[in-house]
Amino acid sequence: MSVFTNPANAAAGQATAYVSAILELLGDREPLTVLREMPSSLSRAISGLSPKQLRTPERPGKWSIAQVLQHLADSEIVLGWRYRLIIAQDRPPLTGYDQDLWADRLHYEQANPLEALELFGVLRRANLRVLERLTPADLLRVGLHTERGEESIGHLLKLEAGHDLLHLRQIDRIHQAVV
Repeated sequence: MSVFTNPANAAAGQATAYVSAILELLGDREPLTVLREMPSSLSRAISGLSPKQLRTPERPGKWSIAQVLQHLADSEIVLGWRYRLIIAQDRPPLTGYDQDLWADRLHYEQANPLEALELFGVLRRANLRVLERLTPADLLRVGLHTERGEESIGHLLKLEAGHDLLHLRQIDRIHQAVV
């Protein structure tokens, strides 16, 4: 199992390894720059793919590009909620979620990839408007993640940017497998 699998019921050590691997993907890149570029990066990554290619998983039991796009849109909802909680409240709890249950129970296999991409873009722009107004002090505000403990907005920005890069790699890998 890859360190990037990150199942919801993983041990704390696995969560730590996941966070480290995500941050390593980001490296020294500016998180907000990565976040701003992601919608156009996704558009370029799926350009020219047929509906069938977008809905074909790289192999049985794995996600298709359409499912990844829906995951990114739903992740943007979750992150927007977390950012707003941390900004508006003092040390709020941040509930973890099981991405595999979301994918199953929210029927990601039926996701319309272009609608998921559009939704992601709208949500990302709305979240960036909030994030770009934050002060350095705001970036230090924290929430208490149920699986990973105390996390600042600044830290969450880095995780989100690394998560973007992880899924761009995944989409490229799926693309290579289905063409």
